[in-house]
Amino acid sequence: MNIPEPPSYAIGTAETPSSAGPTLTFLGTGAGCGVPAFFCECPACEEARRDPRARRGDCGVLVRNAEATLIDTPPDLRHQLERESVRSVDRVLWTHCHFDHLGGLGELEYMVRLGGRPSLPCFASETARRGILAEFHYLDDILDFHDVAPFDTVAFDGVRYTALPVTHAAGTYGYLMETERGRTFYASDTGRLPAETAERVHGCETLILDATFWGRNWNPAAHHSVQEAIEEGLELDAGTIYLTHLAMHYNTPVTLAELKAHLAPYDDRVRVAADGLKISI
Repeated sequence: MNIPEPPSYAIGTAETPSSAGPTLTFLGTGAGCGVPAFFCECPACEEARRDPRARRGDCGVLVRNAEATLIDTPPDLRHQLERESVRSVDRVLWTHCHFDHLGGLGELEYMVRLGGRPSLPCFASETARRGILAEFHYLDDILDFHDVAPFDTVAFDGVRYTALPVTHAAGTYGYLMETERGRTFYASDTGRLPAETAERVHGCETLILDATFWGRNWNPAAHHSVQEAIEEGLELDAGTIYLTHLAMHYNTPVTLAELKAHLAPYDDRVRVAADGLKISI
């Protein structure tokens, strides 16, 4: 049987990265249990078993310019970094400390210790930092933490990252990334954005937004449904909207084919993010 190769593009028309300047790679685009989930035989999971293009690992992104910056360390991190031929990570920013965004941190221990590096620069809210060190206390000698307060900005490697509060667990951030090309806002876990955050990201060139649920959203205090993400993205007048943190089966299952059909009326302004997709930022 011929198995198709996983693509390095989103389902739909994806942006072709420029040869110069920062790029963002989606390491994973799924919600906590991924797609397929080993315990699930819904149509979405069965589709992903047949077609690698429908598979989704846990959420995280990699920003690359001269250096490599991670946002989150999902449990699939080792395989995701190998897939993208990443040989070194310069720093990590965390959105929050839930397992699906944190569980792969242990993979970076070997890079630091075996590589003879003194430490790994790390950035997160105070709440997230406390949670991370509680789970990975044995790494406290190599994690060089910098607490980031709401609306603080840090800058490195040609990108400014502003930590913006979102609607999820305490201490959760989305990151507004600003470069010479424009503004990209990444919020992989959030319900409707707080007013000040929404004001700051209004009109951004690229919006990457939580779209966990298909159909009824039974956790609006922490997540969007697909349609809620689309509607908020349009309200924010974002140039291109990428849907991520897709469960595909938390409520009514939805296949990738069905999701593509649902997005067709938006004329490619709204896109489904895919594992391995690279965009210029």
